[in-house]
Amino acid sequence: MQGPAKQPSIFSRFADDETEARYNETARALRLPFVRLYCVIFIVAALAYSIVNPMMVVPAQNTQLALLLGGTILVAGIYIGATFWEAYLRQPIIDFVALLLLTLMIGQINFILFDHFNEARETMHALGVINQLALMAFAAVTLAGRPWLFVAWLAADMLAWAGLTLQDWSHDAIPYAVLSYTSGAAIIFAINLAVGRTSRSAFLLAERLDAERRRNEDLVHNMLPPGAVSRIRDGRVVADSYADASVIFIDMVGFSVLTKRISPGHLVELLNTFFNHADSCAAVHGVEKVKTVGDSYLAIAGGNLESGNSADSAIAFARAVVACSMELQRVAGVDTIGLRVGIHSGPVVGGVIGATRMAYDYWGDTVNVAARLQGAAPINGVAISESTWLRARDRNIFGVPEAMTLKGVGETLVYCASFHPDGEKDEPKPVAA
Repeated sequence: MQGPAKQPSIFSRFADDETEARYNETARALRLPFVRLYCVIFIVAALAYSIVNPMMVVPAQNTQLALLLGGTILVAGIYIGATFWEAYLRQPIIDFVALLLLTLMIGQINFILFDHFNEARETMHALGVINQLALMAFAAVTLAGRPWLFVAWLAADMLAWAGLTLQDWSHDAIPYAVLSYTSGAAIIFAINLAVGRTSRSAFLLAERLDAERRRNEDLVHNMLPPGAVSRIRDGRVVADSYADASVIFIDMVGFSVLTKRISPGHLVELLNTFFNHADSCAAVHGVEKVKTVGDSYLAIAGGNLESGNSADSAIAFARAVVACSMELQRVAGVDTIGLRVGIHSGPVVGGVIGATRMAYDYWGDTVNVAARLQGAAPINGVAISESTWLRARDRNIFGVPEAMTLKGVGETLVYCASFHPDGEKDEPKPVAA
């Protein structure tokens, strides 16, 4: 038996390259609006620094900073443009190159500014905003999915930071500290939105997958018994033997002739009426539906579903199904439609064969005899074998047995009973002593 699937590690990838590519493209598509937003924030921050720098630094440093900030704006702009390229989602190298260029230029900008503050002997505590931004990034991830709560936290953090940092407005570092804090806060807020969006998308996907799994489970359990499903999942063969089962064959009389007279849609409506009613009766009487073949319905009592006395359950089910013959005549629009039922009790073998279009089926002489008995039954009535008659507790509905020669079976004692459309039985002939 196989164990549960292991959770993949952080650095793992899908074994199938096509699946891996789809995953990466989908993830990059979800992040795409925020990549553009990050670049816009970089551009706005660079423009703000360009305005502040001439007032704070010497001309030589300002020239260097202007070139670097201009390069930052250019790279960010090209980066935004690249995201509109149809092949962008399949080219992660674009992100790698753009981010590498941005970090190199921003690193050089910071290096020049640090030199300026060292030369000016300014206090450096205002630039401790970097540690504050690290905590802010943690809060952005922790409060992902609740942007308004993160905004409230961000406002409180900004007030606390301003109270501690902006005590002396005479320092040249203060404008840079404000720019660093606000631009960093804007990017981290965008990260909070991005993580929230992707996590919500992942949650919706998981919900849909779970709902689809439940629908598939219901569909599989409608076709296969629960015990068979578990064995198929484990890779085991599904084969069962039942010593005391009663097989029920039901056939619609006059259907073949009717197919030449009514439309296909009308035929489908008629079959739906028949099969839906039989399904309902099966659920009430503890009978298991096996399959439908054309206008025939095969069921079994005493198989995968426990039914006590299988013969009694089969007979009660047959009477309940025959009771819908009036409804079938109404739907068909003719009174030549009826039902015949054959029941035989004995051992059967059940199981699942094949790997596609799987269904749990039953085999054995008991199934074959029940099929032959159906042909011997009266219209809107039932024909049962002697083994079913002996197994049943209520035998009064059946008349004198008749020896019949059934094709492929031989001479067989057959007990018949006819039912009125309302479910009542016709009076049987007295049983011979």
